[in-house]
Amino acid sequence: MTSATAVAPAPSRHARDGRPAPRWAVRTAHLIPLLTLPSGLWRIALVAGVPLGTVGVDGPIEGWLAVYIVSLSVVSEALALLAIGLVRPWGETFPRWLPLVGGRRVPPAFAVTAATAGAVALILIWGYAAVNLVLGDLTGFTPGGFALLVVCYAPLLLWGPLLLALTAAYHQRRCRD
Repeated sequence: MTSATAVAPAPSRHARDGRPAPRWAVRTAHLIPLLTLPSGLWRIALVAGVPLGTVGVDGPIEGWLAVYIVSLSVVSEALALLAIGLVRPWGETFPRWLPLVGGRRVPPAFAVTAATAGAVALILIWGYAAVNLVLGDLTGFTPGGFALLVVCYAPLLLWGPLLLALTAAYHQRRCRD
């Protein structure tokens, strides 16, 4: 008596898929979400009404503004976590639960293009924000509040350049022999 079992075909593998990422890239990929965490926690504390040295903000923020600020923190952290995909298997093969593409190979050009565009956007956004912070009106902060803001937001200046380096390592590993 034999039992027939249906075996799903293995996803097509490329010779360059499955190569391990360099150790520095794995560490960098895990560092990126930690860089975004302080600013997200600062925003959530602001919404909760924690005194952060801001002038003119009394008590918790409510309504749609609170939803927006918390959502911004959650989305930023989720986007930062995507950097881990550049060093993990789910950055090479789409997860099976995704409709239409689940289980298929991630085209390296797609991942490299998306990550590069994201990195360039981050460099422009946080560079612009840093310049405006330095040249802008600081009357909305106490000296301690401004120092806390800088400590929480300065790590975001590293997000784009580190993502570019990680993308280059991904490209090297997946596209070159």
